[in-house]
Amino acid sequence: MLAAFVRQHWRAYASAGLMLSCIATMTVWIPRQVGHVVDGLVAGGLKGSALIAQLGLLVGAGLLIYLLRVGWRLALFKAAFHLGARLRTRLFARLALQGPAYFQAQRTGDLMALATNDIDAVEQAAGEAMLAGFDGTQTLLLVLAMMTLAIDWRLGLAALLPFPLMALAFWWISKHLHEAAQDSLSRFGDLNQQVQESLAGVRTLRALGLVDRSERRFGELAQHAAEAAFRSQRWEAAYEPAVGMTLGAATAIALAVGGWLVAQREISIGQLTAFTMYLGQLIWPMFAAGWVLALLERGRAAWARLAPVLDAPLTLADEGRAALTGSAADATLRAEGLTFRFPGARRPALEGVDLTLAPGRTLGIVGATGAGKSTLVRLLLRQAEPDAGRLTLGGLALPELPLATLRAHIAWVPQEPFLFSASVAENIALARPSATSADIEAAARLAAVHDDIARLPGGYATEVGERGVTLSGGQRQRVAIARALLSDAPLLVLDDALSAVDTGTETDILDHLRDLRAARPDRSVIVIAHRLSAVMDADEVIVLKQGHVIERGTHAELLAHGGWYAAQWRYQQIEASLEAA
Repeated sequence: MLAAFVRQHWRAYASAGLMLSCIATMTVWIPRQVGHVVDGLVAGGLKGSALIAQLGLLVGAGLLIYLLRVGWRLALFKAAFHLGARLRTRLFARLALQGPAYFQAQRTGDLMALATNDIDAVEQAAGEAMLAGFDGTQTLLLVLAMMTLAIDWRLGLAALLPFPLMALAFWWISKHLHEAAQDSLSRFGDLNQQVQESLAGVRTLRALGLVDRSERRFGELAQHAAEAAFRSQRWEAAYEPAVGMTLGAATAIALAVGGWLVAQREISIGQLTAFTMYLGQLIWPMFAAGWVLALLERGRAAWARLAPVLDAPLTLADEGRAALTGSAADATLRAEGLTFRFPGARRPALEGVDLTLAPGRTLGIVGATGAGKSTLVRLLLRQAEPDAGRLTLGGLALPELPLATLRAHIAWVPQEPFLFSASVAENIALARPSATSADIEAAARLAAVHDDIARLPGGYATEVGERGVTLSGGQRQRVAIARALLSDAPLLVLDDALSAVDTGTETDILDHLRDLRAARPDRSVIVIAHRLSAVMDADEVIVLKQGHVIERGTHAELLAHGGWYAAQWRYQQIEASLEAA
C-alpha cells in the first residue's frame, strides 16, 4: 500500500528529498566553514570585510536551510494527507459494502478508532517517518564522511565506538514499543465503544438510573487507555536517553583523542572545533532514528489492525451484472422453497416458503414473534443468503442483480427506523435529494406526520438530533414511512412500521396507501404487521409459524378458515373494544 502510494506521488517525495539533500549538504558545510573561520582568526589573517563576508555566508546558509525545511514539509505533508484521506475513503467504502453479518462480529468503537487514530498513525509513518528517516540517514552519512575523511579518520572511528551499543538499545526499545502501541490502539477502541454506546443509550441509562455506573465504567476504560498510552510514550521516550548517553560518550572520547592529536600537531584547533560541531550535528540523525522507529512501530501496529478490515471478504458477494428489463409491471417477486437457518441455530428460521407478489399487488405477512417475518425481508434485501430455494425478481435470481439495482427497486421501512442528524426535510428527502418542498410535504401528509412536523419549532427545518432523538417513536416511524413513499422504488416494504402509531393514525396511513396504489398501479407493497387491521385490505395474506407458511388467502378467506389468523383477529377486536371502553 505505502509503496504504491509513494510511486503515485513520487514528484512530491522527490522534491522533498531534493530539498532535504540541499539542507544536509549545507548543514555539513557549516561546521567546516566555521573551522576555516576559527583557523583564520587564530592565524590573524581573517579580518574586516573578509570576516563579515564569511559570517554573512553562514547566516545566509542558515536562512536558506530554514526556507527549505518549510518547503519540504509542505510538499511531503500534502502527500501524506492524501494518503489519510484515501485510506479513510477506502475503509468507509469497504464497510459500506459489508453485510449485517460482518457488523455483528465487529464493534462500532473499534471501527471508529480505525478511521481516526489508526489511520493517523499510518499517515505519520508514510509522511514524517519516511522523510525524517531519509533526512537523518543522509545527514548521518555526510557528517560521518566529513568527520572521517575531511578531518581525521582515527578521530572519527574513535567517536563511533559507542554507537553499536545504541543500535542494540534501539532494537530492544522498538520491540517493546510495538507491543505497547498495539495495546494503546486497542484500549482507545474500547474507550470509543463505551462512548458510542453510552451516548446512543443515554435515555435508557437515565431511565434505569445507570448513569453513575456508566460513568465509573468510562472512568475505568479512560484510565486503562491513559495507562496504555503512557506505556507507549514511555518506551518512545526511552530513545532520547539512549541517544544522549551515546553522544555524551562519543563527545568525551572525541575530546580526549582530539586533544591528544592537537597536542601532537596532527590536527588544528579549527579542525577539532569543526569535529565537535559535527558531533553536535549527529544529535538530529540519532533523534531522527528514534523518532522514525517510534512512528514506524506505531504505523506497523495500526496497519496490523487496519489491513484485515480493508481486506476482509464481503459477507455478501456483489457480482450480479443483469439488469431489470421491460417495465416495472413485469417485475414479479417470487420465493420458491425458501429456507434459511441462522448460524448455530437448531432449526431453520424459514423453511420451504413459497410466495408470489405481482406488481401493483399488496402482500400481508403476519405471525407470532419469531415466526420469520423479518428474516424473510432480510433475504429479500440480500442482507443474508438463503440456504435453499431462491428469490427472483422479474425472473432473475437476486444474486444476478447488482446490489445497487436491487436496493433501488425497494423502499424499506424497518421496525426501528434510523434518522440522521439533519432536518426533518432532509431525512424525508434522503432517497430523493432533488425533491421539492411540495413533494416532501405531500409524502409527509401520506404518512400522517405533516401535522406533527408543523407543530415543531422549526417545522420541516427542525433538526431531529442523532438518530432522531428529538422525535417520539411514532413520529420517527412516520418520517421513515414518508421517506420511503417519496422514493421512486417500485416495491414498498413496511416491516412492522406501524407498531408505534395508534389505530387511528394507522387507519389514516393505510387509507393514504390505498390512494397511492390507485395513483401508482405498478407499485407493490409488502406489509408485515402484528396488528391484523394493517393487512385486512391486502390482496393476499400469509401466516408464518416457526418459519413455515401455515395459512394463506385474503382477509375474508382466512377468517372463514377459522385458524390462527381468525383467532388472533377475534382477540385483537376484543382488545380494541376494551381499550375504547
